[in-house]
Amino acid sequence: MKSNGEALTLRQFRYPEDYQAVYDLWAHAGPGIHLRRSDEPEEIEKKLRRDPDLFIVAELGGRIVGAVLGGFDGRRGMMYHLAVDASLRGCGIGEALMIALEERLRAKGCIRYYLLVTTDNDEAIRFYERRGWERLDLFVYGKNLD
Repeated sequence: MKSNGEALTLRQFRYPEDYQAVYDLWAHAGPGIHLRRSDEPEEIEKKLRRDPDLFIVAELGGRIVGAVLGGFDGRRGMMYHLAVDASLRGCGIGEALMIALEERLRAKGCIRYYLLVTTDNDEAIRFYERRGWERLDLFVYGKNLD
């Protein structure tokens, strides 16, 4: 993908230099991304000790315009916080990030992965369903451990 003659680059997230740009991207992504304590710097550092290769950013002209955070527990994978700058949505950046994450998960032996979408995020639901994701009838629970 190119915009104004500049090529899109996908690369591994670098901490701490990328943190603020990615956090700001997530914060302005719209109602679908809920930032929590797990998105604070010390929690991102913990995540990076486990599988840094599953945190991918998209750059265009030296600026971070997309990001995705993946996880793999040795059995199943997860996709968290796929976000693209609002002015560049529909250009293939989100799909490129998803494909890159899927390639990295496959390389780890992952055969299935999941994501969470808020029920009111129609744009994201359409995006994922067009790319082969199927809705599961589940309840999702959460519990703070501190």
